[in-house]
Amino acid sequence: MMGGRAVGMRGSEMEGRSSAVNTPVRRPVTRRSKSYGRSCVEPPSLFWQTPGHLTTLGHRIPTSRRAAKSHNITEKVDPEQVALLLDGEWKLSYVTPLFLFRHTQLKLYSKRLAAFIIAEKQQGVAVEVGLEAGFRVSFSAVLGMAETEEDAETVFIQIFSRPVFGADGSKPVWQGWLTCVNGDPEYLRSLPPDFTSLPLFCSRGAESLSALVKSWFQRTFDCSFGALGLSSSTLHWLAALWTGCHPAAGIRYLKLGWTMPTQPPLDIEYSVDPQDAWELWNSVHKEDGADERISVDEVQSFINGLETHFFRHFKIYLSSGTLTKVSTALGSAHHHGKIKMSSSDYISTVLTLLTECALLKTPV
Repeated sequence: MMGGRAVGMRGSEMEGRSSAVNTPVRRPVTRRSKSYGRSCVEPPSLFWQTPGHLTTLGHRIPTSRRAAKSHNITEKVDPEQVALLLDGEWKLSYVTPLFLFRHTQLKLYSKRLAAFIIAEKQQGVAVEVGLEAGFRVSFSAVLGMAETEEDAETVFIQIFSRPVFGADGSKPVWQGWLTCVNGDPEYLRSLPPDFTSLPLFCSRGAESLSALVKSWFQRTFDCSFGALGLSSSTLHWLAALWTGCHPAAGIRYLKLGWTMPTQPPLDIEYSVDPQDAWELWNSVHKEDGADERISVDEVQSFINGLETHFFRHFKIYLSSGTLTKVSTALGSAHHHGKIKMSSSDYISTVLTLLTECALLKTPV
């Protein structure tokens, strides 16, 4: 019998790696405009439009995905850079395609962003405490994160405070990165040659610095940013994908949080024994050979099983609420758009899903 409990209810460049930085080359197009990229491709038959959203033909929400497989990403990505991605929680945003962005110009971008921050400070813009003694900006390419020829290489940005007199070294006060992992190939190939798609932006640090970095990108590359919340459906997928890793990785725990539509709202935290969660998942998932895939129906059956078990014990229909967070030893995610990845072996799985979410959210 599956064990579970309500934790709480409360109101309210390395040899052997790619040496060239990947800014994918697009095929020629008949016209391009300095815009996001989605609305500037001709002929328009590549797309169908709905108010406030544009979806490429073939880039639909998938009904199945590949199961998470352990992958030693440090074989192709610098382990020190991987460690940065795993260090703490990240706030998620989506980014429209960047106009005239070049991976070969990262040193120049470091200087220009630093100059922009200085200019904004001189104009009275409030900037994070910690930069009074000066700062420096660093752009770097995280080589090897790209999974396909169409994916552009990940770009990591850091803002370091300079040490005060007598102190040693400098420390990062803000970090962020733009990435594209297994992005929709049809959409990426359709972009005009002067646009680079790095649709997922992850950041941590003071909101004032995040706002300045975004503002500089918007002015320099004619792009736009938006908050990337994680829907209940996305959290369902993460719960299932991570649980499926238990035999190989040992998830240690599965914790889920729901918010119920009561007045005041009721938050429910539900902790499930990892082996019980795995056995439930194994009972609803059908393996289909080497290219093992997971269907949306299997994911829904898994979540339904968890909710049914909870109802038997507490007589509360979790299905009437909203799943807001999921966590295991492999990572955690929150519907407000926060992600923490704790295992390098499954970074690609998580970033593939988040890249898809970012592309689907990107407006015209």
